[in-house]
Amino acid sequence: MSDTLRADSEFDAVEELHRLGCTDGLPVIVPTTTRVARMILAAGVDADAALGTMGPLHGVCTVEKLATAAVMAGCLPDHMPIVLAAVRAVMEPEFDLTEMQSTTFGTAPLIIVNGPARHLCAVASGFGALGPGHRANASIGRALRLAMINLGGARPGSSDMTLLGHGGKFGQCMAEDEEHSPFTPLHVSRGFDLDQSVVTVIGTEAPHSVAHQADADDPTSPTRLLDGLADSVCAPGTNNAWLGRGQAVVAITPEQTAELAAAGHDRTSICEYIVSRAQTRDGRRSFRSPDDVLLVAAGGAGLYSFTFPTWCAGAHRNRAVSVEVGVGQACEIPWK
Repeated sequence: MSDTLRADSEFDAVEELHRLGCTDGLPVIVPTTTRVARMILAAGVDADAALGTMGPLHGVCTVEKLATAAVMAGCLPDHMPIVLAAVRAVMEPEFDLTEMQSTTFGTAPLIIVNGPARHLCAVASGFGALGPGHRANASIGRALRLAMINLGGARPGSSDMTLLGHGGKFGQCMAEDEEHSPFTPLHVSRGFDLDQSVVTVIGTEAPHSVAHQADADDPTSPTRLLDGLADSVCAPGTNNAWLGRGQAVVAITPEQTAELAAAGHDRTSICEYIVSRAQTRDGRRSFRSPDDVLLVAAGGAGLYSFTFPTWCAGAHRNRAVSVEVGVGQACEIPWK
């Protein structure tokens, strides 16, 4: 059982958490014993169960401590299974969490949710999925960040050495829009069954906007779109161009997935094209395999898709990790 802090009021408790450096700079929900207990129940795992350690501090992540972070972030118990899976993902060796937390590069975990948990836990995939206004997205992403701060010890200028950072470091979480996508879902491409709930986490830069105006009278229009996406993920100055051998996320919005599908493209052909096109000026490829491009159908309809270059460093090149979400009854626990 973790040590308990005491305060005379909720206001005083929040101020004490700020003073102790336990927040991300924004107000938090006070993690009372009752609130944390409900979150532990939703996890479906014993409170003192150790999930692993989080670098660079290498604090032990127990279910109780993770539940505390989830409460502070504003999560509902419904969200806890996704938080649990996301934390398991970043603690896998392939994710290189210790190095990622300490780098001067501006990288942050991007959580992508597939399968039934998208709906059970109300994770948005459409307009503004990575922006304000979606409680599950914001709270789940923030819960991971608070765990990385309080258990991993990542604090600006001492152990989190990112030179500037970006808004995604508060939390990045979205679902894939499987219902409106003509392509195989991300988690199926990564070896899971369609009906499994899966979280994929990858460390990324802030999204890069890629503008494209479709032209039905121009047979080269789909190729121009793919060229823009490929050029964006390995733009000069990105680590994908400089270091290479990393991964990237390409989030394609509905109008543009429809254009590519109408031209005969599928997930495989899109990723293969991007890998073949994504080269530096001296001809060096940024990616080793089409599997290094994580294609996600998401966002609202319009002129813009988005790419997320990555850090491309660490012992494992900060690889994406996918973990199954254990939904069960956890997403059915009533709030009242």
